[in-house]
Amino acid sequence: MAGSHGGSPKSWLAVLVILAGFGVGGVGLCAGPNWIMFWVGVGIVAVGGLLALMVDIFSDVIIDAPREPLNHGG
Repeated sequence: MAGSHGGSPKSWLAVLVILAGFGVGGVGLCAGPNWIMFWVGVGIVAVGGLLALMVDIFSDVIIDAPREPLNHGG
């Protein structure tokens, strides 16, 4: 994918696990609140965070060449 930045599939897996945890926790807060479901979501986020640390997500960035700003006649 030219002209963009992204990460590897293992990094995206960690992001999806964290996002699923936020979803479960958010549903738990809106449903009552259902504290058990909320804490399960917190646990899923924690597992996703550990997964992100294991795959070294912060060093997994593909950086493109700098882009020139567009001049709009001003």
